[in-house]
Amino acid sequence: QVQLVESGGGLVQPGGSLRLSCAASTGIIRFYTMSWYRQAPGKQRELVASTATTSNPNYADSVKGRFTISRDNAKNTIYLQMNSLKPEDTAVYYCNAASPGGLYSIWGQGIQVTVSS
Repeated sequence: QVQLVESGGGLVQPGGSLRLSCAASTGIIRFYTMSWYRQAPGKQRELVASTATTSNPNYADSVKGRFTISRDNAKNTIYLQMNSLKPEDTAVYYCNAASPGGLYSIWGQGIQVTVSS
C-alpha cells in the first residue's frame, strides 16, 4: 500500500520560510498528479498547489508568487517551498497523489504549519 509522509512543518514568524516535503513509499509520483492541500481550523480543505506529469504547476491565487511546488522523481518526493509566510497560511498541510483520471487518491497524514509572531 502506497504511503505519503509529510515533513518540514513547524512554527515560523510572519515573513519567514518553510519547505515541506512529501515522500512516497513507491515511485508513483512519476505518474500521478501530486498536490498540496491545506485546512485551517473551521475551514474547508483547499488546494494550494499541484503538479501534473504533463503540465505546468497550478497554484491557488492566495499563494501565487510565494509558494513553489516541485518534484524529485529520483527521491519519490515532492516539495512545497513557502516564502513570505503570512498568519493566514496557518493550517494543516496535506500531500495528495491522484492517479490519472482520478480513480485513486492517496493522502498523507498532514503536518501543522503555524505562522505567528
